[in-house]
Amino acid sequence: MSYSEATILAQAPEMQSTALEGDGMGCHAGGEKLLSAARSSGKTEVLLQYAKDYPVNPNAGPHDQPQSMCPAFGALRVGLRMRRTATILSGSACCVYGLTFISHFYGARRSVGYVPFNSESLVTGKLFEDIRDAVHAQADPATLDAIVVINLCVPTASGVPLQLLPKEIDGVRIIGIDVPGFGVPTHAEAKDVLAGAMLRYARHEVQSGPVQAPRGGVVHLPTITLLGEMFPADPVGIAHLLAPMGLAAGPVVPTREWRELYAALDCLAVAAIHPFYTASVREFEAAGRPVVGSAPVGLDGTLSWLQAIGEAAGVAQDKIDVAKNQAGAAIRAVLATQPIAGRITLSGYEGSELLVGRLLVECGADLKYVGTACPATPWNSLDAEWLASKGVRVQFRASLEQDMAAVDEFKPDLAIGTTPVVQKAKQMSIPALYFTNLISARPLMGVAGVGSLVQVVQSAIGNRARFETMTAFFENVGSGDTAGIWEDVPEKHPEFRAETRRQLDRLSKKRKAEEMG
Repeated sequence: MSYSEATILAQAPEMQSTALEGDGMGCHAGGEKLLSAARSSGKTEVLLQYAKDYPVNPNAGPHDQPQSMCPAFGALRVGLRMRRTATILSGSACCVYGLTFISHFYGARRSVGYVPFNSESLVTGKLFEDIRDAVHAQADPATLDAIVVINLCVPTASGVPLQLLPKEIDGVRIIGIDVPGFGVPTHAEAKDVLAGAMLRYARHEVQSGPVQAPRGGVVHLPTITLLGEMFPADPVGIAHLLAPMGLAAGPVVPTREWRELYAALDCLAVAAIHPFYTASVREFEAAGRPVVGSAPVGLDGTLSWLQAIGEAAGVAQDKIDVAKNQAGAAIRAVLATQPIAGRITLSGYEGSELLVGRLLVECGADLKYVGTACPATPWNSLDAEWLASKGVRVQFRASLEQDMAAVDEFKPDLAIGTTPVVQKAKQMSIPALYFTNLISARPLMGVAGVGSLVQVVQSAIGNRARFETMTAFFENVGSGDTAGIWEDVPEKHPEFRAETRRQLDRLSKKRKAEEMG
């Protein structure tokens, strides 16, 4: 849950950190109470910055905004994928357990540090001392370049001051960030919180003197830094697109190693492939690097992106035209061989949803709806305008209910979305694909993207008959509390439910009376 700048400023400071006592208890206090506590404990500045970087509708209710996994997972994943980088979590035990589990589920190959707390250590400041001791104990320059410390909801709301940690211990950099669920809307944007903090640290290092060269050596061509996680083959494809202009693909941010941050800053321009890295863009602009939105997807997208990159990099128009002609010819050839035939709805929370939408449309799909958990930004405005011109409804900060309503409204031949959207579609006998694992985890850029997407989408659409067969087979097994195979149809007892409801209402009134004293 997240809040706007106006909401943060309006919160009264009556909520004290003592209201958050107990490991695993305070995180259930609710977003409003946590936000108020964070403001009263000195976190107003960081929360205001998050509200500006990752805006949401201030009038949105709790169910009128994106639902995704814990935002901290995004920052945690960035740190865990970097060489010589350790990560320490400070938060409720239940949160740390869940984040650690999902991290290893997604392939983390190292331990996640954890500094536990209780009521006493939280409210007396001992938790900060424990974090500082843990950082000192782990700061080994022989094995680490950096240590990332992440405050989850309760330590953030209680004002645990990670900014007071030493910036460096024996040459090991210390990066402390707050990633509360009530301040950062999605796990995708939490990647930017850590990436931006690391870029800021690296930028100051560059300004102070010589820094390490990249592990693979210095690239002698001018480079374009790629902003946003992507399929490993995509940077290679982008490099081929850039080559005729005398440019090379630079590092991908978030990087896989600290020294790559220096190379990322040492670029001619930045391609904001994923458009929500606001803090990272701020660091690149502070370093004097122009930032270009959208990405080389499909024919129109590739040609317009090459033109924009060439202009930002100061490349002569004749070289830009060569690059556009080579890429255009190859993409046209693939588009002409195997167009997609079918109506599609698309939704997700990775940030690349509009790019995939453009690619689907250019591949011939009848795309009706694109929902993304991420916000509208200057770097996805061209994609949104292009999709709207093709008759596609674009929904930023889409809620699960909006994504599901699109499936109900358009009755697509294929629904691409999050797990609950996929489940709903399959219950309607509609083929469905999970966006994160089956769409974003494949090439999307240039010629490779066109061929890859057409194949998986056409294959899924062709499975409609299988879903209809399964629906017919299971048609009479019931649903909800009548699901299963019965000799007799289960008899409903509404009087039992009415009695349970009466008891719950009585308990609720009793609790309210006790709260009022």
